Amino acid sequence: MDYGIDISHHNAVDDWAAVRGNNITFASMKLTEGRTWVDDAAGAHVAGARGAGIMTGGYHFARPGAIDPQVGHFAWWMGQHGLKEPGNMWPMLDMEDPEIPDPNAFIAEFVRLLRVATGVRGVLVYANLNWFQNVVDPNLWAGDDVLLWIARYNGDPGNPGWGHPRLALHQHSDAGQVPGIPGGVDRNATVGGYTQAAFTL
Repeated sequence: MDYGIDISHHNAVDDWAAVRGNNITFASMKLTEGRTWVDDAAGAHVAGARGAGIMTGGYHFARPGAIDPQVGHFAWWMGQHGLKEPGNMWPMLDMEDPEIPDPNAFIAEFVRLLRVATGVRGVLVYANLNWFQNVVDPNLWAGDDVLLWIARYNGDPGNPGWGHPRLALHQHSDAGQVPGIPGGVDRNATVGGYTQAAFTL
């Protein structure tokens, strides 16, 4: 089992070496939201994690509205942070805004356009247990080179209590403790036979 974190500007990191020392081997950073919002902490987070030998990736928080400009915005910032290069994590699409009218269609189009914009095939799609049970149907869009990332804060890393052949990651806590990061942080673990190699570019 491999362990990681996902962070945004809400998380300060004092000591990336201490984070790595806690067996954290991957970290997904919030880059963008919607069409224009940018996380101003992303650059420092990516650089700090890389410097400690932690694999880095970026994620986009989806908002209702046109998909193409959201993809362009995310793809540009992926490029700025060197996140399209081999050795990084697959980009992640964060699906949790209830105002998105047709989430399945949104995901399918976002993945298609992101591949065109970046040349990156692999995409992680994140949602919580309720979304995977009641809102989205991964069988409509989770083909090759799409893996699922579920949020369920049951404190049982890698065992979210919901399964799918493409389910690779479990966000098991939103208040996890990691040396080097003051306060709570989202902690993640790989699921089943998946390791982080499965979502490494």
